[in-house]
Amino acid sequence: VQLQASGGGLVQAGGSLRLSCIASGRISRISAIGWYRQAPGKQRELVAGVAEVETNYADSVKGRFTVSRDYAKNAVYLQMGGLKPEDTAVYYCNADIQPPSGQLTNYWGQGTLVTVSS
Repeated sequence: VQLQASGGGLVQAGGSLRLSCIASGRISRISAIGWYRQAPGKQRELVAGVAEVETNYADSVKGRFTVSRDYAKNAVYLQMGGLKPEDTAVYYCNADIQPPSGQLTNYWGQGTLVTVSS
């Protein structure tokens, strides 16, 4: 199983970016999928996630970011708007995935850098 993230880049404050993450491999079920981020010198934190019946956001991104999930494509997207310099971080895709025969396992993508200039 692999998580391939894309969409990061350099944007000015107030701008927008859309991150994408697609899970591939032997997948029977994805119970939860979402985005974390890690800024320089800080711990990795949850940004937004979609479980089977609910969506969660960090307080710092509520009203600015929207997470969405495409069940058919095993994908998750993060539409980021009103970006601030403090949103600068490496963004990681994360998912709990169950293979056709096996247990639910947590996976991380490779990370995509988002840089917001002031």
